[in-house]
Amino acid sequence: MKKTASYIIIGALLVGTSFSTISHVDAKSLDDLNDQLNQLDKEEKQLKEKQGDVSNKKNDTEQKIDENVSKQDDVETQINKLDDQLSDTKTKINSKEEEITKTNEEIARLNAKIKTLKQEIKKLKKSIKEREALLKERLRAIQKNGGDMKYMEVILGSQNFGDFINRSSAVNTIMDSDRGIMEALEADRKEMEKKKTEVQQNKKDVEDKKAALEDQKQELESLKSKLDKQAAKKQKLMKKLEKEHKHLEDDKMSLEEQERVMDEQAAAIEKAKKSANNQKADLERQAAERRAKAKKKANAQTKTTNSGGGSHQIQTGGSGKLAWPADGRLSSGYGARGGLGFHYGIDIANSAGTPIHASEAGTVTRAEYSDSYGNVVYVYHPHLNLTTVYAHMSSLSVSYGDQVSAGQQVGLMGNTGESFGSHCHFEVHEGQWSYHSGVNPMPYLQ
Repeated sequence: MKKTASYIIIGALLVGTSFSTISHVDAKSLDDLNDQLNQLDKEEKQLKEKQGDVSNKKNDTEQKIDENVSKQDDVETQINKLDDQLSDTKTKINSKEEEITKTNEEIARLNAKIKTLKQEIKKLKKSIKEREALLKERLRAIQKNGGDMKYMEVILGSQNFGDFINRSSAVNTIMDSDRGIMEALEADRKEMEKKKTEVQQNKKDVEDKKAALEDQKQELESLKSKLDKQAAKKQKLMKKLEKEHKHLEDDKMSLEEQERVMDEQAAAIEKAKKSANNQKADLERQAAERRAKAKKKANAQTKTTNSGGGSHQIQTGGSGKLAWPADGRLSSGYGARGGLGFHYGIDIANSAGTPIHASEAGTVTRAEYSDSYGNVVYVYHPHLNLTTVYAHMSSLSVSYGDQVSAGQQVGLMGNTGESFGSHCHFEVHEGQWSYHSGVNPMPYLQ
């Protein structure tokens, strides 16, 4: 009886030990899953906050783009208005230049006319002077001979009275003719002087007109210079706005890419949570079944000491370090690179087609082509709360949402995206990926 009771007690202790071991294993596994779920919940919350921040930045950028476009439209309207004013001013300048040219031609004609009149007046003065000299000579001759010499010569030289009359008439005619010529010459001289005065006045009027045209042209030239400066200033402003617009569009594209990546990350986290919850449910169900079996076995085992031994406990753990993603040489480190900007990862160079492996187990949160990264894969490692990035690959070996193991191939090395030469650009982000938030990968690598 005592022996039987001893067997029962021993059997119960052994079964109890087995049940305790099973419960301990189940509890540890459940604790690990709960920790993972808590970490995923934390990441999901942080991701939602980042999504909200990126959404606000995107809305702000879109508003700035709208304001920029409005400013560009306004500046373009001003430029068009200035172009119209410049075109009108240039037309007026050309018109003034044509008028000035015609005025110069008119001044040249008047100068030529004045020159001709001066020459004619000079000739007339010379002719008058010669006539006056001739008359003076005749008058001196008459005065010297007492004033009657002519008549005496005429009378004495006459053949008869009729001849005398004719001779006297001829002398009077000559005198009258000389006097008429003198008067005509003097009248012509006065007329020429009058014409000269009129032409000189016309020349002065034309020169005044030319001076006014020159002043108007100068004003137009000054206006054109002012408009040119305004147009250049507006063109400079337009280039600045266009450059700003490009930056804003780039920022918007970057934010849209971040939004899309975060959406994919959120979906991956949700998938990981669902998988963890399913595993948790399976563990709880399996633990409940094992407890039920152990309890049933304990109740049935009353006479035997063969309790069936204990259960092996599998302990897992790791250093938390990441394996190098590919073979090759370190061609570029983390940090500032002179005029090339900041490098948010490291570059491992090797020939195209070199395999690239996941540094640690995790979930693929992105696997596609990016303008900057080229063919790129993001892997989130929930147990480390890290995200690793593998960029510029020639091809991808995994897809979005895949669960990858440590060392699993994710793609082949290449030269896609914004890349110079075959290499793997590798980044490490604490938590989920975020734009320009990569940390130095070196402390995380083995």
